[in-house]
Amino acid sequence: MIVQICVGSSCYLKGAERIVELFQTAIAEHKLEDDITLAGSFCTGKCNRIGVTVTVNDEVYTGITTENFKDFFTEEVLKPIEAERKGLGNGMSDAEKI
Repeated sequence: MIVQICVGSSCYLKGAERIVELFQTAIAEHKLEDDITLAGSFCTGKCNRIGVTVTVNDEVYTGITTENFKDFFTEEVLKPIEAERKGLGNGMSDAEKI
């Protein structure tokens, strides 16, 4: 799985650095270092008034904040990886996709 966090000026001002730290911590806590490639990206042009833009594989999500990070990580990162390991498909949720 490839996770890209926008570090463009708008997302940076909205807390991209903290979102990167939260991803690094969550990946380590769940021992997902071999399952996730974490990268930064320049502006995707999908800015939201709040939060940071994150791309998981080819799905773009907006409005990721420290407050909703845990739910986002669980639904859009952890569950799909667990489903893939069990051979259950992509495990996609109905989160805000663009």
